[in-house]
Amino acid sequence: MPVNPESVEDYSTFVGFNEIWDIRQLADNLGGARVLHISSTAYGGSVAEILNSLVPLMKDLGLKADWKVIEADEEFAAVNKFLINRLQGYEAPWEPEMIDIYMKKSRENAKGFADNYDFIIVHDPEPIAILPMLIESKRPSGKWIWRCHIDPSGSIPDAWDFIRDFLSSYDAAIFTSRDFTPMDINTRTVIMTPTIDPMSLRNLPLDPHLVESIVSRFNVDPKRPLIVQVSRFDPWDDPLGVVDAYRIAKRKIPELQLAFVASVNQDDPEGFHYYRKTALKAEYDPDLYVCTNLQGIGSIEVNAFQRAADVIMHKPVREGFGLTITEALWKSRAVVAVNTGGIPLQIDDGENGFLVENTSECAERVVTLMENPQLRERFGKNGREKVRDNFLIPRELHDYMNLFFSLSG
Repeated sequence: MPVNPESVEDYSTFVGFNEIWDIRQLADNLGGARVLHISSTAYGGSVAEILNSLVPLMKDLGLKADWKVIEADEEFAAVNKFLINRLQGYEAPWEPEMIDIYMKKSRENAKGFADNYDFIIVHDPEPIAILPMLIESKRPSGKWIWRCHIDPSGSIPDAWDFIRDFLSSYDAAIFTSRDFTPMDINTRTVIMTPTIDPMSLRNLPLDPHLVESIVSRFNVDPKRPLIVQVSRFDPWDDPLGVVDAYRIAKRKIPELQLAFVASVNQDDPEGFHYYRKTALKAEYDPDLYVCTNLQGIGSIEVNAFQRAADVIMHKPVREGFGLTITEALWKSRAVVAVNTGGIPLQIDDGENGFLVENTSECAERVVTLMENPQLRERFGKNGREKVRDNFLIPRELHDYMNLFFSLSG
């Protein structure tokens, strides 16, 4: 994948010169190591968002960093969707013929691997079988690391057993939280939370007039109270439950608006199905907006909607981390989010947002924030500092340098 050049020093404004100095020193000790990131997609989702910034920053540190995307036809993508659902505890189909499809495509992807890297980071379940396939003939050189961006702690046992068998070949595995790490893993584990890039298009400061202009283009009134949810359309993000929470809150705040901001991939039948269900539920509600890439939503538009929001809502059933929450906190927005997965790593309840357990509580907290601008301001200030201290990309870069240095002996 082509990536845009960036300089690590540009981030000293956010994290200080000492942090940048430490990262440089670690990278210098790695002596121009060759690093490869392998993912399943180049666009959309948190993994692609992170790698678009992380890979060029590794290059700037003097590492020979590359990013490759596996080949995945519709059949393979569908099988992986079922596998990831089962890894998150959903009883999706998982038949022997699906395993055959997964193994066949993994073997094909392994054939295209060039064995000339010191560190190989494999992101999520889709490419995890590449290493075991290579070992069938000869173990490739380099240290292999699996990065798990989801929460597999409640997985269907056969799904985790399937992944665990592949994982035993790896030198290390990265999880977002210690609570996500299965007990039966026999590979070295590392805890590393994801981060955002404060200099990306999704996070750059925007002029308030531009923000108003962008949201107005989607018929949203920037002068009226606004809830925004930025997420995918799938069962895990509970879009229908978001509509229910908004409608309960609207009984007390009649001027309230809700904007869904999301990407819809027409080659993802499940996502398109939930998009249509959400759009149907929003029908005939003039204050409920479903804004997607089909209408021109891109990084700048996501940025603008997050800045226009009075409250950001995030109501998933399961969540590995929730980088859209991180983005909202960085923009000093107050957040109401479900107390699940990696979300409590970011939200300190009553300090920089509210953690909730159900739809009615979600609506109640939205009303509380809408009626208390001083509380929203305090939450926003605390949220931005939480992200500055913990979830900006130089910290993730530092973590990777430490891991590489440790694995290199």
